[in-house]
Amino acid sequence: MPAAAAPLQRCNGFLPGKEAAAPAGGGEQPAPAAPEAEAMLAAPCERPETRLETRLSRRRLAVLAVFSCYSLVNAFQWIQYSILSNVFAGFYGVSFTEIDWLSMVYMVAYVPLILPATWLLDARGLRLTALLGSGLNALGAWLKCGSLAPERYPLTLTAQAVCAVAQVFILGLPSRIASVWFGPTEVSTACAVAVLGNQLGTAIGFLLPPVLVPNTPNDIDLMAHNISIMFYGTAIVSTLLFFLTGVVFEEKPKYPPSHSQAVLQTKPPEDYSYKQSIINLLKNIPFILLLISYGIMTGAFYSVSTLLNQMIVTHYEGEEVNAGRIGLTLVVAGMVGSIICGLWLDYTKTYKETTFIVYILSFIGLLVFTFTLDLGYLIVVFVTGGVLGFFMTGYLPLGFEFAVEITYPEPEGTSSGLLNASAQIFGIVFTLVQGKLTTDYSPRAGNLFLCAWIFVGSILTALIKSDLRRHSVNSGIMNLDVKPVPVDSPVEPESTTLKIQSTL
Repeated sequence: MPAAAAPLQRCNGFLPGKEAAAPAGGGEQPAPAAPEAEAMLAAPCERPETRLETRLSRRRLAVLAVFSCYSLVNAFQWIQYSILSNVFAGFYGVSFTEIDWLSMVYMVAYVPLILPATWLLDARGLRLTALLGSGLNALGAWLKCGSLAPERYPLTLTAQAVCAVAQVFILGLPSRIASVWFGPTEVSTACAVAVLGNQLGTAIGFLLPPVLVPNTPNDIDLMAHNISIMFYGTAIVSTLLFFLTGVVFEEKPKYPPSHSQAVLQTKPPEDYSYKQSIINLLKNIPFILLLISYGIMTGAFYSVSTLLNQMIVTHYEGEEVNAGRIGLTLVVAGMVGSIICGLWLDYTKTYKETTFIVYILSFIGLLVFTFTLDLGYLIVVFVTGGVLGFFMTGYLPLGFEFAVEITYPEPEGTSSGLLNASAQIFGIVFTLVQGKLTTDYSPRAGNLFLCAWIFVGSILTALIKSDLRRHSVNSGIMNLDVKPVPVDSPVEPESTTLKIQSTL
């Protein structure tokens, strides 16, 4: 459907009706625009036929739904071993550390593969990346179906590694899908929904496996049968979603959904350099601060999710099912937090303020969870886990959207990919250290380790300079920090409305 508002038109650097007024008393007129600015801004006024139309595509909802679903299945496959760590350790005859690696392989695979994956997203586009993510997800699920024997731990680790590679083509897509397919008043909500799919998968991964696979250490055949139900069901669903991805996904809508996307689409492909984009991001100090703080928060969430079963059964023996339910509570509360934060950002555009407040509340939530875990009341753990999840997992889409704002016009997939790489690195370190502290000392020692790091992350978040570049372009504000392409790039053809590159 066409967007309600007509595309913005700029004349001499200002919106129509907002031209600079002469100083009181008939003083000096404003200085004429520089030649570069005239080249950028004259075209829309002098050549009306070159204006780009913006519309919202109905297909955007289907794209978002299919992506959220196969992201859900990938997250389910990540957590399905960890929440049953004692069951799978007994089934395969391996240690808890080896079961933890079935979760950490997701983090290990992501770090070396993220740069090739983001290059592929930028060079070959959204559709191919989506097909790779959903296809590898299905392949890994079917490989797991062949690992249903106690001596086949290496095969189930290989299958999980394939799913981990699939994750590389999934985690960086929410902000790209939101920006390419959704309008400026819904982009943050769309990103939150895309992230929510992954969170919902984790939630189902906490809930369903303990129900499907009860601990039956005296009957390995029954255990294998129960595991097979989980593995085959996952494989069938992921295969169906792979075919739906092929049907639904397109590279981009026929018309750009926002002015910021229209601006980017006027830029000739030969002007884009993936290497230069990475360099620009690494020179962007606010982004570097966000990169570290996002890695700390998300890495802490990965660590808590991986070790939740061990933390719960340490204080509440035999409560594997309730450990899964507490994990479900944590993630479902986070899903609610994600949607609320996405709606709030679309309404207020207060990216830094919201991110900082959620960070501080996550720190407080983890402290409360830590000191109430061993009180002996599971209901207290449910409540504190829910509060922790609301803020800790509600933070995830905030980080994505804040990164897109402060790095525009760099590709969304690249900034999101680097954020996720940081999260995986911190997640590996945090899981190993917290796991060691939990085993050798107590869950409290491991959680206090995370609290200290989240406190550091909150300080880094407070230092981030909020420069909302994408919002400025969508609002029709000419920001002088947004400049033409580099001098060594080809000159824009005369008919193009605008070409920009961030100065980082």
